[in-house]
Amino acid sequence: MGQRTFWTAALTGVLAGTAHAAPPATLSADQLDWQPWGEDRPADALCRGRYVMPAYRIGAGQTPSQVRSSSDSAGYGSSGETILNGDVVLRRGNQQVEAPQVSVNQDRTNAHVSGPLAWRANGALVRGDSADIALNSDAAQVDSAHYVFHSQHSRGDAQSLARLKDGRYQLREASFTTCDPQSSLWRLIGSNVVLDRENGYGTATNARLEIEDIPVFYWPWLSFPLDDRRHTGALWPLISYGSSDGLDYSQPIYLNLAPNYDATLTPRYIQNRGAMLGGEFRYLFGTDKGAIAGAYLGSDEGGDNPGGDDSHKDQDRWYINYTHSGRFSERTRYDLKYGAASDGDYFDDFGQSFDEIDTDYLERLARLDYQGDVWHLQGRARGFQKMDYPLADDDKPFYELPALLAQARWDQSSGTYEEWNSTATYFWRDIDRNDVPLRESATGSRIHFAPAVGYRGDNSWGFFEPRAELWYSQYDLDYGNRNEASLDGRDESPSVAAPVLSVDSGLIFERDFSAFDSRWRQTLEPRLYYAYVPERDQDDMPVFDTNPQSYSWNRLWSPYRFTGSDRIGDVNKLSYGVSSRFLEDATGRERLKLSLGQSRYFDDREVNDNDPSKNYDDPNSQYYYNDHREYSPAVAQVDWQLTRRWSARYAMLYDTERGRTEQNSTYLRYRDPGGSIVNLGYRWEVQGFDPAGDSKDRLGYNRNEYDLSFAWKATAGVSLIGRYLYDETNSRALEKLAGVQFNDCCYGVEVAWREWIDDDDSANTIVDDETKRGIFLRFIFKGLGGIGQDPDPYFSEAVPGYQPGTF
Repeated sequence: MGQRTFWTAALTGVLAGTAHAAPPATLSADQLDWQPWGEDRPADALCRGRYVMPAYRIGAGQTPSQVRSSSDSAGYGSSGETILNGDVVLRRGNQQVEAPQVSVNQDRTNAHVSGPLAWRANGALVRGDSADIALNSDAAQVDSAHYVFHSQHSRGDAQSLARLKDGRYQLREASFTTCDPQSSLWRLIGSNVVLDRENGYGTATNARLEIEDIPVFYWPWLSFPLDDRRHTGALWPLISYGSSDGLDYSQPIYLNLAPNYDATLTPRYIQNRGAMLGGEFRYLFGTDKGAIAGAYLGSDEGGDNPGGDDSHKDQDRWYINYTHSGRFSERTRYDLKYGAASDGDYFDDFGQSFDEIDTDYLERLARLDYQGDVWHLQGRARGFQKMDYPLADDDKPFYELPALLAQARWDQSSGTYEEWNSTATYFWRDIDRNDVPLRESATGSRIHFAPAVGYRGDNSWGFFEPRAELWYSQYDLDYGNRNEASLDGRDESPSVAAPVLSVDSGLIFERDFSAFDSRWRQTLEPRLYYAYVPERDQDDMPVFDTNPQSYSWNRLWSPYRFTGSDRIGDVNKLSYGVSSRFLEDATGRERLKLSLGQSRYFDDREVNDNDPSKNYDDPNSQYYYNDHREYSPAVAQVDWQLTRRWSARYAMLYDTERGRTEQNSTYLRYRDPGGSIVNLGYRWEVQGFDPAGDSKDRLGYNRNEYDLSFAWKATAGVSLIGRYLYDETNSRALEKLAGVQFNDCCYGVEVAWREWIDDDDSANTIVDDETKRGIFLRFIFKGLGGIGQDPDPYFSEAVPGYQPGTF
């Protein structure tokens, strides 16, 4: 597959062939109510100052319609008009006019103002050469106008400005910008501009966008926002170019259909593939909300891939993704999801963001969930489309059609409790059963019960919890009439039952001490745990939703060796450990926690998931060793809150029998209240140590990785983001990410570049790994919207702790 480099930019449009008058030159900042920041400048201020409307010079009348005035002199004209001269101030309600001369007609309905004048109304300032103002309405007409809207931080100039009776502003040969005074970074110029502040949008005809006084885009007609409210119109296009696809142009069109639902249509042209239509519809009805998105390309032309893969050429390419969530009551909610694509390469070929390109699964789900005080009931149907191509039958996930869950817990004041846990599930997948091993060809139903009783005694000095559970699974299987099933003697209705017994206990010791000029409290918390599950023959059991669990601190205190309900692993172990916490006496805040623990096995583990790729019978394999070792890895953990901003975490799993580290991880984190983040990490893992997951997804080499990621607010206007993940075992970078945002009062620029390794769903080898690259460029003209794809969704995954909107 050809690699694509993404970039977006504004198109330089063809300007109007007929020249039209330009707006008048702008005024100086001090004439526009502009006040530069001084020592009181906020740390997060992006603008160099702010617009501040001065106090009214005279008081308001007794009624909103009363007109009050002051002047150096007054007289009457030949037609009975009143003529005010000198320092004239005229006020009606929240309108005020300042000028050297004002003439008020005999009926006191209109005033003619000779400038230079300043007219203020509803948080707006307009300066001009002359004006006609209605005294019985809000209408006004100003010639050679210069305007400021204080709250929107916007301004402009116009040959003429009219405030209409409905409150809108109509401007001729006018400009509009949100940039600070004296800045010409960008401005919109139109021959006829209408600003509707009440509804939050403006329109312009014969409009052009200028950047540093250079025209870069032309529209015959344009609608643009004045605030954050939604409005129907064309959004900025997304443009990319790649060696395979050629020019890729998307033009989203937003439809503000109603306050509670909207839509976006996105026609897209891909030079070497064809025309595509995409769209999204979103809605909100009470507690219910949802969205449906999709795209369709008829007869893919395949792209320009000389000697490359053209397996999708002449095929229809599409995807659809629907999500909905809602509530029937406070305790009952439901969720619907349906995602599907024409093929597993869809997002590799047509993804327009890092987040889309990394899509691994599309989920299908219908779920009804009730959460009561005692009972938790759930019914669901769920499946996934795995986004791989080609996708072998044995890699396809199972569908739950359906799954019914019932759980309950009853607690008594004495400390005793009872639990009911049960599921009934039908598993199915769309495969040719003759193309997969016999053990993977089964579909069918499973009923699982796990009732339990126990006692939990909690005191300030410790706890004690014995627990007994009956684990039971019953199947009704279908092997698709494969003869091997009967020849192999496979039971189509197998069942397994086993007791799960455990005793958990711990003590808590405390002491107070002084250190570093502070009072501290230290705890010492030894813990002892015993679990017993007898061996049961489960070789005929399918594996629908089960995986071996990885070693961890929590697994020391659990009787379960597998996730899911297809296997109950035999175990006879004693786990022992100790933790110590250091707490600030004044605040109670935990500053340091140290933990160390291990399990002693009294019997080998005989039950496994029957996966032949794991070599359970090979004495030289890691899987055989895990099932026959006498001791689990010793688990050590350190959580250290160094300061309010710096924290560290260390975890190690150490093989005391072989004297080697099997897994460890070290992290150092910085969190700033302003949003800055730094993560430093190191991970090591012995090949084959983690038994979970498909064999193709497990590393075929020792993991030895360094990870650096950050999102740093260098200044109020400059932010940086990046990640570097390095695989030392294979001397290669697994991911490189670099982004920068320049943020000003009236604009923003985001640039993000990424290079990463795609393991092609076979992490145990690097021979088929593919290097991919992407560049995303986004311009934001504040007050006009953004150009380009927002890279924010992927950053949350790449940089732990990153919050969208802080970059």
